[in-house]
Amino acid sequence: MKIGLIADTQVPSAELSPNIKKAFDGVDMILHAGDIIIPRCLDMLEEIAPVTAIEGSMYAQFENDDRVVQGKRVVSVQGHKIGMVHELSIPGASAMEVLAGTIEKAFPKDLSISDCMETLFGGKVDIVHFGMSHETMVEEHEGILFVNPGSPTWPNNKVMLGTVATLDLNNGREVEIIELSKFD
Repeated sequence: MKIGLIADTQVPSAELSPNIKKAFDGVDMILHAGDIIIPRCLDMLEEIAPVTAIEGSMYAQFENDDRVVQGKRVVSVQGHKIGMVHELSIPGASAMEVLAGTIEKAFPKDLSISDCMETLFGGKVDIVHFGMSHETMVEEHEGILFVNPGSPTWPNNKVMLGTVATLDLNNGREVEIIELSKFD
């Protein structure tokens, strides 16, 4: 199974870049880790593959959309438990600070990352898909793969084509960060 990972779509207009469709060519499903902002965004993604999403502060506009739950969720796919949350706060760092290298540097040495994630998601997970910072991150800690696909519209908080990711579960847990500008 190949999964498209996306977050922070915060589109300044009502349309997503057609490059997302190219990047997600062949995916079986899409997981959106929040800050969707415009509901039509999910419809556009659904034209590519089935969508499962979470949303935080903008949830009210998605209350009647079965694809979206508020806050966090766990999705089971091919024996993997994928925890989805927009704002991944960990001991030692706020959600905006969870960037590449943060978990290793900031997470308290006397705590267990896997125990923290089990508490957050209400059960064990082996993959955590999150957003918030608009910066890509792919790291493994205590057997848990952490993936932030960045933002397709505001990478590093600049309005321009950004990034999405794919997660291939056919041969383990392979993640590819995809620069959308490569399709121009």
